[in-house]
Amino acid sequence: MAFQKPSHTFTKIHLKALRTNNFKILFALSFTVFINMLSFAQDIKKPQDSIKPVVRDRAIVKVDSLINPTPLEKEQDSTLTDSIKPKKKELLEHTVVYHAEDYTRFNQKQQKLYLYNQARIDYGDMNITAGDITIDYNKNIVYAKGIKDSIGNYDQKPVLTEGSDVVEPDSLVFNTKTKKALIYNSKTEQGEGTVIASVTKKENDSVYFLKNAKYTTSENIDDPEYYIKLYKAKIVPGKKIVTGVANLFIYDVPTPLGLPFGFFPQSEKHTSGVIIPSFGEQNDRGYFLQNGGYYFAISDYVDLAVLGDYYTNGSYGTRWESSYKKRYKFNGNVSFRYESLIRSERGFPDYAKSTIYNLRWSHSQDSKSNPSSRFSASVNLGSSNYYQSSNNQVNVANRLNNTLASSVSYSKTFQGEPQVNLSLTATHSQNTQTQSINMTLPTLQGSVGRMYPFASSTGSKKGIFQNINFQYNLRGENRIATTDSLFFKKEMFDDAKTGLQHTIPLNTNFKIFKYFSVSASTNFNEVWTFKTINKSYDLDENRTVTETVNGFDSYRTYNFSTSLGTTIYGTKNFEKEGEDRKFKAIRHIIRPSVSYNINPAFDQYYDTYEGDEVIDADGTTRRELLEYTRFEQGVFGTPGKNFSSSMGISVSNNLEAKVRDKDSTATEPKKIIILNNLNFSTSYNFAGDSLQWSPVRMNGGTSLFKNKLSINFSATLDPYALDNNNNKIDKFNIDNGGSLFRLTGGNINASWSFSSKGGGAKDKDKNIEENLRGGGRDDDMFGVSEDFSDQQYNEDDRNSGNDETPSEFYNFSIPWSLRLAYAVNYSNQRRQNEISSHSLMFSGDIQLSTKWSVGASSGYDLKNLGFTTTQLRFERDLLSWRMNFSWTPFGAYKSWNFFIGIKSNLLKDLKYEKRRQPDIRL
Repeated sequence: MAFQKPSHTFTKIHLKALRTNNFKILFALSFTVFINMLSFAQDIKKPQDSIKPVVRDRAIVKVDSLINPTPLEKEQDSTLTDSIKPKKKELLEHTVVYHAEDYTRFNQKQQKLYLYNQARIDYGDMNITAGDITIDYNKNIVYAKGIKDSIGNYDQKPVLTEGSDVVEPDSLVFNTKTKKALIYNSKTEQGEGTVIASVTKKENDSVYFLKNAKYTTSENIDDPEYYIKLYKAKIVPGKKIVTGVANLFIYDVPTPLGLPFGFFPQSEKHTSGVIIPSFGEQNDRGYFLQNGGYYFAISDYVDLAVLGDYYTNGSYGTRWESSYKKRYKFNGNVSFRYESLIRSERGFPDYAKSTIYNLRWSHSQDSKSNPSSRFSASVNLGSSNYYQSSNNQVNVANRLNNTLASSVSYSKTFQGEPQVNLSLTATHSQNTQTQSINMTLPTLQGSVGRMYPFASSTGSKKGIFQNINFQYNLRGENRIATTDSLFFKKEMFDDAKTGLQHTIPLNTNFKIFKYFSVSASTNFNEVWTFKTINKSYDLDENRTVTETVNGFDSYRTYNFSTSLGTTIYGTKNFEKEGEDRKFKAIRHIIRPSVSYNINPAFDQYYDTYEGDEVIDADGTTRRELLEYTRFEQGVFGTPGKNFSSSMGISVSNNLEAKVRDKDSTATEPKKIIILNNLNFSTSYNFAGDSLQWSPVRMNGGTSLFKNKLSINFSATLDPYALDNNNNKIDKFNIDNGGSLFRLTGGNINASWSFSSKGGGAKDKDKNIEENLRGGGRDDDMFGVSEDFSDQQYNEDDRNSGNDETPSEFYNFSIPWSLRLAYAVNYSNQRRQNEISSHSLMFSGDIQLSTKWSVGASSGYDLKNLGFTTTQLRFERDLLSWRMNFSWTPFGAYKSWNFFIGIKSNLLKDLKYEKRRQPDIRL
């Protein structure tokens, strides 16, 4: 083995064992000169293109003579040699750098270099560090091992680094010429796991052969809780691990689980591959294989997973899941799920076959991508009974959803004076109970920014005239109302309604008497429609006939409104000068407002037709005249028939308090909110003949306990009385022997979320995101997903437990969280005086230890006296493994699901899962 010497670099070798006699001094000087002419260098500059002779005292020393030393040769005439003789091939491809803390010693006779304590060798992209390194130049071999410290512990074990591969053995032997190596008791990371081998043979830069190796994803490499023993294996770093017979060990105890051969892909990039299905049994479908398929790593920006389910009774299902993302541009995901369900057996009376499907699409655009245009999508549509009929565990939390909703929109802003905005939106709303669907395909909205024709070009706008402004708004809709059975069929488009609405509002605002704000506006509205109706009465069939008239038609309306408002502040101080009370002051903010609205009558758009025959008070038989407008089935409603002149009254309240801050360093009192809002509103119609006052509507809300408890309430108070048939009459309730108002309806909603210091037991962001994508709640009141085998393991979960070191005598911290939701609705429109709904929902988690956590989601119907769907959850962190158990103890979805498996994504198919599905419902 030879080491290449960089130009203009000389190495000084210090020989500690050098004696002071003349012979030894002469030998040391000669040896130093000799070494300086060789290729050993501690500080490397750069490799040379060729090996050049070094001239010293008219003698030539060949650098590669270190391996086969030859006597010094006298200088010869250059003309005697062929100047074009080919250069001798270099023995080393790279320059070698070596270093040691205690000593660096070279044995000339044995041709060996010894490095001791913190020894290091760099050779190309290869690096070896160890306590003791020996280089044998005759055999081109490097020996590396650790050393024992002062108390006898084996320390400074070798570390072999080659590119991105790191091997940590007890000792190794490396041939620098063939690049082969024998590595003993090595530990090397391969992807998500670690390979521990008693003997490893490095064949070349890309192939390793192992004997009696262990593969594990455990963090505790010295004592792994589990490993897969590989009796013989081949490793291609960064690509794959191929093994012969392998079986699973748990804490060094062999299990009967084994494989005749194994293949572990190792790649830092996304790669395509087979997704192993899970198997089990269902009560009504038989044995099954679920969620098996293939993953396509299409590119760095998009992927695709194609999954399928098959049941022995003939049912099957498929899922297509794709995610895409482009940094600083957009990101999203698409999911399509389809299932063909068969119940019972063919020939039995309860045999049934049906298909269900669900399409979800979520797309969001980065705000930095294009400030003037934006595209977004949130789609969730499909069969109304998809979440109730599907047995996919990911849908557990969405079984109680009653609504599916979708929205896809594009908006564009055209900068300028005035600014123009344009947007297109397609929406979808689906009731899973009634199976009714309402869609807009699409909704067009356009607007021109506000213009102030009388405003000054400089300075602020003042007065009634300078604040006059107007703008133009356009809205067009194509509405479709259909049912689940006709969804995306030709019939759903037959009754589509299309129309456009043009609106031009004219506004101004100003102040009077310094404290009062006045606003006035008038609004012009024009509606275009492409379908109208014509009504007539068929005497033969004794019914009204409605005909659809295709063609363009329009109507125009206008109105006027004005409002007067102010803000009143009232403060009560409880603290006198020199005092330091805890409760310092209270402030009440009142915002009263009075408005006046005029809506003219547009009876010119109304027509009459003769109805059925009636007999009047005189006994004369005549045909009744019925009134209608041809715009009754229009998208934007109908023009007002009756004149309206009304006054609106509203009062909003806000209550705040100032208290002494618990923080002694705070210089200002702490402000707390007693009432976020308390609003009252009503109106009086001057043009009405009866029931001129509208009911008083009250609503309010507050937050307590540092915003952990949120309370919202509302009520409707009617001033008019009811007759004996419970119909409203034009008589005040107080004049009828009752109170000033009748409480006709009300509700209270409260939510309380609180936890111990450190939060709950587990972060459920992924489950909450899945709930929202399915149209569910933004919490876990209805439960969480049970698809345990598909949960990706997050590195942050390794430290998700309590960071504090537990006491040796007691566990002083048990993190917990509890969420409550309470709702009650009261109805008394016609003296029914009943609680229409009354429920309490709750969910919580308790982390019994850093590894154990339990949770539950349930609710109680206080009106019908029964529990709602209940889910109990148990989770155990088994270091490299995870165990989950979910149980629904009663109800229509009574079931349980048990799972235990490895957290690592690479070995997540090494699992055991057992389910008990809900009982068959006849």
